[in-house]
Amino acid sequence: MHQPAPPAEPRHRTIEAPAGRLHLVEQGTGPLVLLVHGFPESWYSWRRQLPALAAAGYRAVAFDVRGYGRSSKPAATDAYRMLDLVEDNVALVRALGEEKAVVVGHDWGSGIAAASALLRPEVFRAVGLLSVPYAPPGGPRPTDVFARMGGDEEFYVSYFQEPGRAEKEMEPDLRGWLAGFYAAMSADTMPAQDDPDPHFVTRTGGRLRDRFPGGKLPAWLTEDDLDVYVGEFERTGMTGALNRYRNMDRDWEDLAPYDGAPIRQPSLFIGGALDASTTWMADAIDAYPVTLPGLVSSHILDGCGHWLQQERPEEVNRLLTTWLASLRD
Repeated sequence: MHQPAPPAEPRHRTIEAPAGRLHLVEQGTGPLVLLVHGFPESWYSWRRQLPALAAAGYRAVAFDVRGYGRSSKPAATDAYRMLDLVEDNVALVRALGEEKAVVVGHDWGSGIAAASALLRPEVFRAVGLLSVPYAPPGGPRPTDVFARMGGDEEFYVSYFQEPGRAEKEMEPDLRGWLAGFYAAMSADTMPAQDDPDPHFVTRTGGRLRDRFPGGKLPAWLTEDDLDVYVGEFERTGMTGALNRYRNMDRDWEDLAPYDGAPIRQPSLFIGGALDASTTWMADAIDAYPVTLPGLVSSHILDGCGHWLQQERPEEVNRLLTTWLASLRD
């Protein structure tokens, strides 16, 4: 019996985009699937999905979001607003010679994927959301919400808002900081329930890393994997990545015309049962019959933390390819 040839190796290239340039990695042929990473990652967080999607008959493309990796890093803080990131995604689809794509995102990438589907439904025919549920635009101003969340402590999103502040904690020891951040949100290394929550900092002189678990890397992250992430951020610094958080009020204003709007395209959600993004936003998941009327399937992975596609690559690949196959019917 003839066995299909394995997909060709991933190919790196850059394309022109509103950001200046975007670095992408593509593998396979077939319908285009755009993979959008979150914080603090890069295209590399999709390394286990590229070959699986290619083998299933798709053209899988992971890229460095503006401000990350080998993509351009505009200097202006407001160059990282959601409207600009959506236009980057559209530019990618066009530069790849396609009219339409499926967009899949994790963490901040989930928000970028959702906004892409909401604002440009003629381009993004389906949307997959990993870890961060869809919540329609609207509601109170984000910085007001985050300021109230901490009580006596400060929520990490508020901590990230002030330019330069978080960078002073992260950049002197990027390897230690990234290892600790990844471990703090991984199922096998996250702090115990009774330990101080690593999503918050002490208001007077506190640092996020004070609450990171020490020593052990999560099972999904090898020293070589960590080398890749550290190498990217050693070169770029952390400001481009952090600027995403510094635009949340701008996004709230920019997306006001879409207040409460549902995403109607076929959609998929995958969350981790131990991921704060999933548990804190349980109400958003409950609202999916209204907010994601095109939802094909929704999954919560037991015993899984925040880094879904790296913690559980085989399971995530199976869910993604099953969902993608349903779009062809």
